[in-house]
Amino acid sequence: MTNEEFELICMQMITNSGSAKSSYIEAIQKAKEGAYDEAERLMNEGDEFFSEAHGVHGNLLAQEASGDKVEFSLILMHAEDQMASTEMAKVLAREIIELYQKR
Repeated sequence: MTNEEFELICMQMITNSGSAKSSYIEAIQKAKEGAYDEAERLMNEGDEFFSEAHGVHGNLLAQEASGDKVEFSLILMHAEDQMASTEMAKVLAREIIELYQKR
């Protein structure tokens, strides 16, 4: 894999994670307004973006598992950090939406 291809993979992880995180935050805002159906739609949208990020990351992991060494870099670390923070945003969004629904 070329350096350019590797950077593209990392950017796909970052972009999809960011889009997912934005959807999760917007879902919280919709739940705050009482628009629970729209909040659920946005959570599902976020899940689709997050699934894309995981797919790209999974391919990278599979490549390394097959013996093709993947070099560690700051952009990969940033991409994985974005994925981790998106996972936390998802969990918190679900909890916050549930709290709004109980009001």
